[in-house]
Amino acid sequence: MVMILSTPLYPSLTLLRETKVSLSRNKRSVCSLSEEPKDQSLRRRSVVYVLATTPCLLFPALFSYAKTKSKSPYDERRLLEQNKRIQRENNAPDEFPNFVREGFEVKVVASDNYVKADSGLIYRDFNVGQGDCPKDGQQVIFHYIGYNESGRRIDSTYIQGSPARIRMGTNALVPGFEMGIRDMKPGGRRRIIIPPELGPPVGPSTFFSSKQFEVFDVELLSIQNCERRTIIGFYSDVTCS
Repeated sequence: MVMILSTPLYPSLTLLRETKVSLSRNKRSVCSLSEEPKDQSLRRRSVVYVLATTPCLLFPALFSYAKTKSKSPYDERRLLEQNKRIQRENNAPDEFPNFVREGFEVKVVASDNYVKADSGLIYRDFNVGQGDCPKDGQQVIFHYIGYNESGRRIDSTYIQGSPARIRMGTNALVPGFEMGIRDMKPGGRRRIIIPPELGPPVGPSTFFSSKQFEVFDVELLSIQNCERRTIIGFYSDVTCS
């Protein structure tokens, strides 16, 4: 590899004598430089040859490398213990899942009692309940408590004093929440871990942050059938009982 230097190696080698312009000579070039002395020309050629053949004599080879981020078991244990400590400070419920976060990558650490669905939803049943599962168009009445990865409570219908009422199949619920409650039975209690891709929209009007797992403890109270009724020919509504 030939290396071009911005400063000459020997200043004396770069001094060229100017020559007069000969207009009478029939040459293609308009200007020409007078020939250097023979010994100086030989020295210049030898220097150029050395630069072209052995550039490492002037510039030592510098090894360039990309820093690869490798996961250390120690760092993972440290992050896990940090998450456990924060959850204890937030009074997270028993057997709450842990989250090992490194940037946008999150690892969920939970017991074998949790089940992971093909959709990425993770859940655990504390009580299965009895009866039929809800269908589209039916109304579900349920209590819930929402948590973030730190085990901090972000919402609760118990504190609000009344359960939530939502009709299934109307896109009124967070996608992961509706997936988790769809196969529950009345009287059932379930913990649902919702990954970001199945989570709620992110924005100033919500209390959810981007790229966060959300955890919900859900208690399904009852399921009601709904029907649409028309009043005076132009007004209609849906009643559930």
